[in-house]
Amino acid sequence: MNIVLIGYRGTGKTSVGKKLAEKLDRRFTGTDELIIQKAGMSIPKIVDNYGWDVFRNIESEVVKEVSKKDNWIIDTGGGVVLRRINVKNLKKKGMLILLKADIKTIINRIKHDKERPSLSGRKSFIEEVEEVLKQRSKKYEEAADYTIDTTILTIDQVTYRIIAFLTQKGFRK
Repeated sequence: MNIVLIGYRGTGKTSVGKKLAEKLDRRFTGTDELIIQKAGMSIPKIVDNYGWDVFRNIESEVVKEVSKKDNWIIDTGGGVVLRRINVKNLKKKGMLILLKADIKTIINRIKHDKERPSLSGRKSFIEEVEEVLKQRSKKYEEAADYTIDTTILTIDQVTYRIIAFLTQKGFRK
């Protein structure tokens, strides 16, 4: 069984994923990194050169590939839930854990991130975060097998809660 981390940027997916991999002695991968490798360019360049649809197509290919793995920790991009096929593929061998945080915390965590292009190009950074969260929240909740609010928790605390949940569900290391 894979442990798949979903949620918006800045909720701690990568940091928690790496810590989970260490604690559970599993391999870790991130879909954004795999997209960059597959495309041979950064995500902003993919979007600038080819648009969001091409990026999402590459993302879906990567999700299909990574979903075939077993016993991995998988960190997904924030928009992975926008396509139902991605969620379906990830759930085949995965438990989806939603990490979320309040808007103020997310903004503080990602305000210096230059590796992700604007999703709308029309709004202020704060307006865009608010709008995208509003659009995706229901999709995140529907996809999630378990949800943790990371707003005031440390990486270790989030990791412990995920392990406790998995243990309760019969997971064995």
